[in-house]
Amino acid sequence: MSLVLCSLLALFLLGDAVVRAGWGQMLLLAPWVLLGLWVVYEIAFVSTVRIDERGATVQNMLRRTSFGWNRVRDIDLRWQLVFSLDDGRDVTCYGGPARARPVRRPTGDEEAKVPTGIADLTEIRDRWEAAGLGADAPITRTWDLAALVALGLIVVWAAAAVLIAGS
Repeated sequence: MSLVLCSLLALFLLGDAVVRAGWGQMLLLAPWVLLGLWVVYEIAFVSTVRIDERGATVQNMLRRTSFGWNRVRDIDLRWQLVFSLDDGRDVTCYGGPARARPVRRPTGDEEAKVPTGIADLTEIRDRWEAAGLGADAPITRTWDLAALVALGLIVVWAAAAVLIAGS
């Protein structure tokens, strides 16, 4: 939702720049608006945890870590989901389930609800425990190249805008 709202705000600002100053000025302002949109995208949208029968892929902003279930020593839910891997490192998942504040006690006949973070942790632990020998993918750590290329283009565009505006 935040990405949609920020995208609409960016379109409004760029459209307003075209109406008030023209296309040339808008092209000089655009990299700064797009840089802000890129930051919102990276902080609020990109971080995810994907699990399947073979293992998990954790993306925390620009860094992506993939591993098979047999590489996991432990799974815990601190403030965020944390995978402890057999190479001695912990992978904290910014986009995964998180610990929520305590749920109010039910009154009367209502059934106690399990917090969604705990339910998600249980599902992930069940997949980990059910993993067979085929879940032995190596631990790989990579960068999100598409996001880095987009950032590079925006930075080059911003540098060009500064040079053009300064001359």
